[in-house]
Amino acid sequence: MKKYLLVFSCLFSFQSFCQDDLMDMLEKEKGNQPEYTTATFKATRLINGQTIETVSKKHLNFWISHRFGAVNSGFIDNFFGLDEARIRLGLEYGLSDNLTVGLGRSSQEKTYDYYVKYKAIRQSNKVPVTVTGYLSGAANTMATGYTLPSGSTLKFNDNLERQTYCAQILIARKFSDKLSLQIMPTVIHFNKTEVEDMKNDMLALGFGGRYKLSKRVTLNAEYYLTDHGNSSVSDKYHNSLAIGFDIETGGHVFQLHFTNSRGMVERHFIAQTLGEWGKGDIFYGFNIARTFSFDGKSKKDKH
Repeated sequence: MKKYLLVFSCLFSFQSFCQDDLMDMLEKEKGNQPEYTTATFKATRLINGQTIETVSKKHLNFWISHRFGAVNSGFIDNFFGLDEARIRLGLEYGLSDNLTVGLGRSSQEKTYDYYVKYKAIRQSNKVPVTVTGYLSGAANTMATGYTLPSGSTLKFNDNLERQTYCAQILIARKFSDKLSLQIMPTVIHFNKTEVEDMKNDMLALGFGGRYKLSKRVTLNAEYYLTDHGNSSVSDKYHNSLAIGFDIETGGHVFQLHFTNSRGMVERHFIAQTLGEWGKGDIFYGFNIARTFSFDGKSKKDKH
């Protein structure tokens, strides 16, 4: 009996040792695998500008964006700006989980915009940030010789002069389930500037973030520090500041916000913001995003 007990004890000890050793190997192997961060932001747009998020493969986002008039425009004459409206309609599609293409049309300057986003680096337990590249173009289709809100008259000689291009590197980190922050180094190129002493290239640095207030509501903010140069119209333009909320309901994301920018294309809200918060030039607006799935394997929309 003693011999049997001794053999049983040896076998039990060996089994326990093997199990512990196997668990240690599995833990080490798990530690070597990256664990990616998800849902840094609720949508592909923060307020006016883009986030690091891309659309899932074979999914389509339909965007409806409105900007009303300034709240300081009076109650009787303009109902605090609600009598005015500018609109942008947009579509963006996920060619892959990391690659998105988009197209939109804005009523401001009858502008068509198009863009591509590629998520090059994802935040994980091994990488501290997510990095997404963003390239866009915008075509102004107004009749030549029209007057801008700044007072300048813009005349085009050909369609190429109507083009504006934007390049951004979007860098974000999700610090916790509640807090995410992002920076956006930006270059904007105008094929034709509104005045001769204005540079064709403009630099800007954007800052943005969100704070989760509840499971479906976040507080968002974004600010663009822009180098408007020393042209004859540069003193008319200001840095863009926007504050708002994201409200997620099923397959929709509602974004409600206040901003001193009426434009919804980079050319407009980064380079040509005329409003000043201190003077009450604040525009109420909203974005609505609806996601549709064309993936037969997916039974419900992703957003």
